[in-house]
Amino acid sequence: MSAGAAEWTDPDSLDIASLSRRDGEKWAVAKDGVLPAWVADMDFPIAPAIREAVLRRVDTDLGYPAWYDMSEGGPLGEVFARRMHRRHGFAADPTHVRLFTDINQAMQVVLQLGTAPGDGVALHTPVCPPFEATIGKLGRVPRTVPIRLREGGWRIDIDRLRDEVMGRQGPPCRALFLVNPHNPTGRVLRRDELLEIAALAVEHDLLVVVDEVHADLVHPGHRHIPFASLSDEIAERTVTLTSGSKTFNLAGVRCAVAHIGVKAVREAVDDHQGLLFGQVSALAVDALKAAWTGADGWLDQVMTVLRRNRDTVVEHLPPQVGCVLPEATYLAWLDCRALGLGEEPSDFFAREAKVLLMPGSLFGSEGEGFVRLNFATPPPVLAELLRRIRGALGC
Repeated sequence: MSAGAAEWTDPDSLDIASLSRRDGEKWAVAKDGVLPAWVADMDFPIAPAIREAVLRRVDTDLGYPAWYDMSEGGPLGEVFARRMHRRHGFAADPTHVRLFTDINQAMQVVLQLGTAPGDGVALHTPVCPPFEATIGKLGRVPRTVPIRLREGGWRIDIDRLRDEVMGRQGPPCRALFLVNPHNPTGRVLRRDELLEIAALAVEHDLLVVVDEVHADLVHPGHRHIPFASLSDEIAERTVTLTSGSKTFNLAGVRCAVAHIGVKAVREAVDDHQGLLFGQVSALAVDALKAAWTGADGWLDQVMTVLRRNRDTVVEHLPPQVGCVLPEATYLAWLDCRALGLGEEPSDFFAREAKVLLMPGSLFGSEGEGFVRLNFATPPPVLAELLRRIRGALGC
């Protein structure tokens, strides 16, 4: 067992002092004495298989890679297809895989090539901050569909989605951008819900772009179903986006996969392939390949800690703060509206608790009064986070 693997056997081995020396965005932007739980990075050691793959690449060759031709899926097509089939039962076509630097760039390229200026793009809110803004910057019209808190859980409003797609109060939609598992609510869509959305997509001839980056972070009792796996007809109109950024903490590595089932979009991407969209690095490809082929044991350990941390958050939150148990992800969507703070809750917690949380308002109007808490941190650090939050509220 490598040193990295041995270190991970004790999730309590990292403390605040060692974590605060990190220079990535999560910890670097936090002021002295403030604990960060905002951006979606984990605080755990990197998987040994990934570390070894990156070092091996450094020791072997950092010249131009030999896989610039993506017409047959490039260096990750077969790896992605095998993983999707093994973990999610989706018979992905490896030749449909194309590489991008991250999910946001892949979404931009697909919408740029698969839709026209002025087209509506439906998406569910609250939504991760870059997405709605990106759609607008592309000259497309974001058509937001709120996810509602009903019967103790977050629910898709299919009737509202239909209205937006049909353009009853704006331009009709040419595309649907779906995030499943959902960030920030942690909801995992059921098969019946996905089938309803799929029927709507077929009826209105929608291009469906699905961010499934949290697919491997689903908690027990729930199952991720790739949208493109619903049928051959759906696969042919779906672009599936994923990467190792969340599951394996590789956001800084900059490598994402797009499985482009839409032939016209795939051909358009190939026509523009090259320097226009940039290219992923050899280090990034080797890191993601190692994650998907050799780091599942590490992931099993991570998920054990995340499940305990998730339960700890829900059990130890102040009673005035609402939270539906996340079905996936390491993110808790906290409802602070009952606190009556009269200000952005994240500002209050940064000032009074010395805890940095993601402002809910960044996720759209449906996020006002909420904050997002990242619980992918060693249990002692999480305990201190929660102690500070409770103390700031007099609990």
